[in-house]
Amino acid sequence: MNDLRELYQEMIIDHGRRPRNFRALADADHDAQGFNPLCGDKVTVYLKLDDDTVRDISFQGSGCAISTASASLMTETLKGKTLAQAQALFEKFHRLVTGENEDAAAPELGKLTALGGVRDYPIRVKCATLAWHTLKAALKGYREVVSTE
Repeated sequence: MNDLRELYQEMIIDHGRRPRNFRALADADHDAQGFNPLCGDKVTVYLKLDDDTVRDISFQGSGCAISTASASLMTETLKGKTLAQAQALFEKFHRLVTGENEDAAAPELGKLTALGGVRDYPIRVKCATLAWHTLKAALKGYREVVSTE
């Protein structure tokens, strides 16, 4: 179990230092901004949809390693998924990190499972879910900044 925990920590550190899809998406048709006032994390999520499929997704912002890694892993996971699949992944991920259902670490979560340990640190759950709540706001067309409070 220790080896798995170390692997997850390394993945989070890697995505925190070298986030994937960290860029503005010039031809985005959906975007939203999120903010975590507890720690100052900020994120903007950009989406390019083709019908109901995520063709491209990216993010920009600044924040802690958990927040950045979560956004990076989210973008990798959601690219090519339908909106229904994205919603299902949001629900499973949210249950995983909040500890509502530890069995939520379903195979479809893939690398996102690495963030499951934040459930032991409730203050960090908001860091891990910021990009996801911002994604939901982007899809709903919210223009106000999404807050974790």
